[in-house]
Amino acid sequence: MEIVHVYTKLREEFGRQAIFSDRPAELLVDVLPDPSLGLQFIEKTPRDQALQACLDMSEHQVNTERFESDSCGINHVEGGWPKDVNPQEMEQTIRFRKKVEKDESYINSTLHLGSVMEHCNRQNNAVDIYQTYFEDEEEVEESLEPPSAKTINVFRDPNEVKRTVTSLSWHPDSGRKLAAAYSCLEFQKTSKDMSLDSYIWDVENPNRPEMTLKPASLLVCLEYNPKDSHTLVGGSYNGQIAYWDTRRGSQPVELSSVEQSHRDPVYKIIWLQSKTGTDAFSASTDGQVLWWDVRKLSEPTDRLVLDLGREGNLDRALGAISLEFEATMPTKFMVGTEQGTVVSCNRKAKTPAEKIVCTYDGHHGPVYALQRNPFFPKNFLTVGDWTARIWSEDIKESSIMWTKYQMSYLMDACWSPVRPSVFFTVKMDGVLDVWDILFKQNDPTLSLKVCDEALYSLRVQDNGRLVACGSQQGGATLLEICSGLSTLQKNEKSLLAAMFERETKREKILEARQREIRLKERSRSEQSREEEGGREEGEESPDQLIIRAENDFYSVVETELRKRREDEANEEKGVCEEKEMKNEVEASETSQ
Repeated sequence: MEIVHVYTKLREEFGRQAIFSDRPAELLVDVLPDPSLGLQFIEKTPRDQALQACLDMSEHQVNTERFESDSCGINHVEGGWPKDVNPQEMEQTIRFRKKVEKDESYINSTLHLGSVMEHCNRQNNAVDIYQTYFEDEEEVEESLEPPSAKTINVFRDPNEVKRTVTSLSWHPDSGRKLAAAYSCLEFQKTSKDMSLDSYIWDVENPNRPEMTLKPASLLVCLEYNPKDSHTLVGGSYNGQIAYWDTRRGSQPVELSSVEQSHRDPVYKIIWLQSKTGTDAFSASTDGQVLWWDVRKLSEPTDRLVLDLGREGNLDRALGAISLEFEATMPTKFMVGTEQGTVVSCNRKAKTPAEKIVCTYDGHHGPVYALQRNPFFPKNFLTVGDWTARIWSEDIKESSIMWTKYQMSYLMDACWSPVRPSVFFTVKMDGVLDVWDILFKQNDPTLSLKVCDEALYSLRVQDNGRLVACGSQQGGATLLEICSGLSTLQKNEKSLLAAMFERETKREKILEARQREIRLKERSRSEQSREEEGGREEGEESPDQLIIRAENDFYSVVETELRKRREDEANEEKGVCEEKEMKNEVEASETSQ
């Protein structure tokens, strides 16, 4: 039975029609000033009078107990069906609905509820609750405020033995939850009292974690599934991969076997874009990249050894410490290594040797962070040693842009998801740097001292407003960035595209020039080698030429010294003769 209610409104209830016409202005009344009215007022000189009739205020401090709240969730499912009706069967549900609709009590209750709904409908028609005000007005540009950030919350490790926050991951849907992986990366420094737990925090409740994850070993990395917000995957210190479903408790649902897992800590794990939404791949310092299906973690689905010799030799493999995967390039991925090299790979290559495409060398230490620009995927950001570098896929010899060498080691970095020219870096001195390369390239736009200990991890929320930084002593600091650094600016994409293109062209010119210089040096060295091979036997060697030149030099010096001594002797002899002649003249004059 369908409920239909037609409600009408008479034309007269709309009000009288307004008719407007254009006509010139006309003067209706002109009131002139009347000076005589001023005699009714008495002018007084203004004066200030101090009063002491204000209320006395006092301030008192009271220590009260902290109120702790718990967040509880309920899973709602379709119910109300009798036991003999299967809700999954379409025919049974249709048959039961028809039976109920013929019932008199059902009709009466529906008519009663219909009047209530009619009242609500009339309210909605009277007032448009979805009306958008000031829709047609132009947006006023915000005033240029100085870049700033403020601390919102700090989530501290609840255990006595503090551990480093090695990885952070935002909840993909609401961004109201933050998953943090806690681990001790110093070899053999783990104590017996150290907890293995990692936590999921509610950003509004820093007092107690919302959920505890209990892995078999300390978690080094942790990632939310972008397709299913209830599932997470993590990489452990002992090389195992763990998979959680938050609806099924704190224990992992699946855990990879030790024999089929990594041999070193899993420093990075990333979800892949697939139809099932259950595929991920991980990287470790054992030199392997492994692909997994989290529904069955007994063994990896694929494997790649990072041997640049393309022989698959695990002993010569480069240790992987960071990963990058862009959904728009499903066959490509990049790996940052301990040796400072970024390896570009192609997963769909036919042979293992062809999977390693090329390398980018530019850092003196491990590449701790690696991420493509969300707006320009051909350009990617790396962090290693004391610099952050921006690369172009087309230039393999050098990065196209880089920061100055900082005083402290850089540990992590990431691009802003909303502003293509902004990226964030964290350092060992506890400072968060925000760079806007359109504004200035040599120095960060904003430097903020987050804490007094080293910062190891960094993650930006999808709206670009909230930034989480993980520290060495287990503190995860949540900061809010000002709107100027988290709102897309006018013409920003086109300006940054032009900048990247200009820097790429510059590096290509320099690369061609260096290649030309190397070719000239090679040809010159080959030419000199040919001349040495064609030299006659009687010709002196370079060493003999040097000895002969030294002998000639010393002989010239001795000749000059000898000549100088002879000149000095001749001068002395001339002086003596002149004195003798003078004496003879004086003697003759006295005799006369």
